[in-house]
Amino acid sequence: MSTKIKTQHSSITELEVDAIVSPGNQKLLAGGGVCGEIFKKAGISDMRKACRELGFCGVGQAVITPGFSLPAKFIIHTVGPQWTAKNKEELLENSYRNCLLKAESNNFKSIAFPVISAGSHGFPPEIAIKTA
Repeated sequence: MSTKIKTQHSSITELEVDAIVSPGNQKLLAGGGVCGEIFKKAGISDMRKACRELGFCGVGQAVITPGFSLPAKFIIHTVGPQWTAKNKEELLENSYRNCLLKAESNNFKSIAFPVISAGSHGFPPEIAIKTA
């Protein structure tokens, strides 16, 4: 089996894939940026309920919810590290790895990632992309 990687500049909320990745916060609350947009497009009420049931996601970890009103079937939520965190590159690698493990364990064939931690978490985009 071959792996195909494609880069694209578009809204992650419009992609028809098995799962999209939402870079969020540990309490799984609707934030700003990509996370906030995903919550809005998926359906804020459904997302809040699903995330409230999960309760928490640690930095570098990943949890999954349905995609609700999105074209993507599922949302994999991960919490990337802050730029100021110790072991920040390792934690960011863990975010990507754990999202891929969730996708693999659910037999997903396609997954879309934003650049994790490059927004409000302060990672310079070029370093976040290289880490990915």
